Amino acid sequence: MIYDLDSIRQDFPILSRSVYNKPLVYLDNGATTQKPRCVVDAMTEEYYNVNANVHRGVHFLSQRATDLHEESRETVRQFLNARSTSEIVFTRGTTESINLVATCFAKWVSESARRQESEPYEVIVSQMEHHSNIVSWQLQSGLKLRVIPMTDEGVLDIEEYKKLFNERTRMVSIAHVSNVLGTVNPVKEMVAIAHEHGVPVLVDGAQSTPHFKVDVQDIDCDFFAFSGHKIYGPTGIGVLYGKEEWLDRIPPYMGGGEMIKNVSFEKTTFNVLPYKFEAGTPDYVATTGLAKALDYVTALGMDNIEAHERDLTQYALQQMRQIEGMHIYGHAKDCGDAVISFNVGDIHHLDMGTLLDRLGIAVRTGHHCAEPLIHRLGIEGTCRASFGLYNTKEEVDALVAGIERVRKMF
Repeated sequence: MIYDLDSIRQDFPILSRSVYNKPLVYLDNGATTQKPRCVVDAMTEEYYNVNANVHRGVHFLSQRATDLHEESRETVRQFLNARSTSEIVFTRGTTESINLVATCFAKWVSESARRQESEPYEVIVSQMEHHSNIVSWQLQSGLKLRVIPMTDEGVLDIEEYKKLFNERTRMVSIAHVSNVLGTVNPVKEMVAIAHEHGVPVLVDGAQSTPHFKVDVQDIDCDFFAFSGHKIYGPTGIGVLYGKEEWLDRIPPYMGGGEMIKNVSFEKTTFNVLPYKFEAGTPDYVATTGLAKALDYVTALGMDNIEAHERDLTQYALQQMRQIEGMHIYGHAKDCGDAVISFNVGDIHHLDMGTLLDRLGIAVRTGHHCAEPLIHRLGIEGTCRASFGLYNTKEEVDALVAGIERVRKMF
């Protein structure tokens, strides 16, 4: 397939707008991606012509909305190569998916006879985690975090990871890709190591799913989470994949309609999977938008997207390294997953980002919700350029020229 960037960019109306009388150069895709017209059109069509609550009505609109919602679940199943739609739970995003697992798993562990009440159980995370994969676990009682260290090159130390397991280890929760460094972690290998100890693994796929093909059966992870808005879909919708054996085992996250089978004042029994974890009215219009976004990237080809973004990232690295005072963070061999974090000389990252914005160039600044990683690097924050399937080498050139212009101002 020919990767036609001009045609692709026409699918995203926002890319043709100006900012401060400058052409928009949108390089903040790690935070959120822009939406193709087909996603917005599909959601508008559903609101105008099919809108009705799902799973509850016998009338035409309700049944049609239900069909669309469940067809979307099947689209997600195919996209991740899950075994069954029973393993696909809709959430509000990666953050809620991780919180769901942390809360429900902690409750299950606390009620399990496998440990004594006086012993804290342990969850293994890494130095490069997003706050959502740290704080979610810290909110649980009777839990201790053990942290996989990172090398100066931005690579997890797998030998040290192996040493963290003991009789109290109950979960590994790990980022597939660092949102700061772009490091692609060897999650398949890490899952295999954890399973040798009988420990399940949650993979945070927020920064991997938009950039390359994910196969949860191949990875063999027990849980996998991602967000719709980072893969060209709407905000407020996400996915938790969970192996049926684990989703059956852990208790529900919230109570309400849909997640129940029978309710009395004495006892409630819960619905079958995946509805056990989907209390209340779902955002059934957003699931349609998510499915349309997944159809869009699937039609382009995830391998084609990966190749384009890696080529673009390598080009950007080559050009940016020629800038005087440039410091790029993360030098992993398997780096270059559409993310470049940098600082230039003594210029504060906020100043750099603010001045680039005046040139129409949108980048991220700060700690990127990864303070422990930023502290490990010995800095306060970075500028982050993150690429999407629609970005061009001309936009990279604009970024490089913008950085040079800002550098000369200081």
